[in-house]
Amino acid sequence: MNLTQLIQFDLIQFGFTAKDKKDALNKLTDMLVEEGIIGNKDEFYKALLGREELSTTGVGDGIAIPHAKASCFEKAMIIYAKSDEGVEWESFDAQPAKHIFMICAPANGADEHLKALATLSTALMNPEVKGKLDNATTKEEVKTIFEDFVKSTEKVKEKPKEENGSEDKKYIIAVTACPTGIAHTFMAAEKIKEAAKEMGLDVKVETNGQIGVENKLTKDDIERAVGIIVAADKKVEIARFDGHPTLFTKVADGINKPKELIQTVLDGNAAIYHHSGEKSSSESTEGESVGRKIYKYLMEGVSNMLPFVVAGGILIALSFFWGINAFNPEDPSYNKFAELLFVLGKLAFSMMLPILAGFIGRSIADRPGFIVGMVGGILADPSILGLKSVAWLNYTPSGFLGALVAGFLAGGIIIALRYIFSWIPRSLDGIKPIFLFPVLGSFIMGVLMLFVVNAPMAFIMTSFKNFIEALSGGEKVILGFVVGSMMAIDMGGPINKAAYVTATALVTTSGTAGSDVMAASMVGGMIPPLAIALSATIYKNLWPETQRGSALVNYVMGFAFITEGAIPFAASNPIRVIPPLFLSSGVAGALSMIFDCRSRAPHGGMFAVLVGAVTNPVIYLIALVIGTVMGAFLLIVSLNLGKKKEN
Repeated sequence: MNLTQLIQFDLIQFGFTAKDKKDALNKLTDMLVEEGIIGNKDEFYKALLGREELSTTGVGDGIAIPHAKASCFEKAMIIYAKSDEGVEWESFDAQPAKHIFMICAPANGADEHLKALATLSTALMNPEVKGKLDNATTKEEVKTIFEDFVKSTEKVKEKPKEENGSEDKKYIIAVTACPTGIAHTFMAAEKIKEAAKEMGLDVKVETNGQIGVENKLTKDDIERAVGIIVAADKKVEIARFDGHPTLFTKVADGINKPKELIQTVLDGNAAIYHHSGEKSSSESTEGESVGRKIYKYLMEGVSNMLPFVVAGGILIALSFFWGINAFNPEDPSYNKFAELLFVLGKLAFSMMLPILAGFIGRSIADRPGFIVGMVGGILADPSILGLKSVAWLNYTPSGFLGALVAGFLAGGIIIALRYIFSWIPRSLDGIKPIFLFPVLGSFIMGVLMLFVVNAPMAFIMTSFKNFIEALSGGEKVILGFVVGSMMAIDMGGPINKAAYVTATALVTTSGTAGSDVMAASMVGGMIPPLAIALSATIYKNLWPETQRGSALVNYVMGFAFITEGAIPFAASNPIRVIPPLFLSSGVAGALSMIFDCRSRAPHGGMFAVLVGAVTNPVIYLIALVIGTVMGAFLLIVSLNLGKKKEN
């Protein structure tokens, strides 16, 4: 079934308007009910929203392709709506969606909607198709555009494929893949093809989508290519590229700057890829700076550790509902349920160090690195397994810092072992990951942690904690301001993460007392989305109409401590938006620190406050309100000054 059979041309909507993508999906599903195509929209509407929660279907360049399956459909179809003003769709390029193609597929339709999506993505990446759609005003024009596209693709299929290369042209190959394996995968492929054609090159692009690997690269392709581009955000097969110049990048670069990627390969600036000899991973950091590699490895560990810290912190905080010592059987306020909550919280907490070290190790050296990293994480605090102390072994817990070092050590140990045992015949490769690496790696890790790492890391961690605790007066104000403002300066970026990881490290060593740095970090991170939401409420015309609906959603994101909700607004006008958020977050962090507010949980925002995970909750809320109001006021002033200058 081709595009002209899938698109319902009689149902095309021009001049479509909606507050945001939820409103748009609601209106489009209502239309399906009104037209008698489906009887009840609930199942399909929920499926569409579920897909949006997974990742936005706003693929950029003014295009959104929402898609889902539902039992109310007997066959696959595509509904098209064109919006003159655009609908805010949280697209990765922050542009509103003006062309909305909603793919509806039957629940038992296998991969029908994925095939339709792949074909549609290919069409929309064609500049001629996109340009004609921008100017189309009638259903007949839209139908003609897609009929012409289908005819042109059928003609291309009849001809020998140019992608296979010709002797007088340089030949490059590429692989594209995104986490969901749908729109971005195919759009990146089309952009790379389009750029290569403009540059007079032959090209072949392999797509790793939900419907499997298509246009698979052959051994001959790899041998003949002058270079390889891997634009992927998930694992793909890269062992085959061993010994060839290979440029690794994210899939968004394949869409946004394909010519730059191709030119990098042509200029000979793509590094020769050397495969490690085990499972391949497109998460390879080949060609990235050392700092970028370390950051990615660290974030892999922290992101997997956080759920354990949050669960542990919240459960322990809930146990204090009956009294600060209600978990203790010897205390007058003892409560069995409080003890249960406390024990469960401590168990969740005890997993955070092994998980941190394990996932850092895994990101560097795959599964063997995970095993050795887990052992290192346990040895960062041997008490978590109730190990009996041995006089001649150093059981001093090194905590967060020790586990962090253990994670990187695990990766290094496995890389070294791979090199040492590279002489083993391939027929015996199976014994490496299941026997040699885990056994020798765990032994080496144990020796290093117990005799080398634990003591100095424990000293550094304790000294840092004592230094923070010893601060007073103006010093605490400055620290609180710095931590709070760091959360807002690059929301979700390296500076934000540096402040957050430091705060998390301190809360993991604070026991039941909580960390004032963590509280300052959390309130600082809540301010940006809340200030944006409040500014949109007070001054309705402050933000573009396409952003107003999503601005109000930031109330929820702010209260939940999801700073990233502010990113699209900051990105649209960074000079006018970031300074107000930086200052107001800093003030909130300083106020939290002055009044000694402490958080026992590293996340949760308002929900952590409600369950008692933050001390001095009333004053903490006052700091939050002051920071939010200040941020909203400064945003209104800053953005209005900008508008006056433009006029």
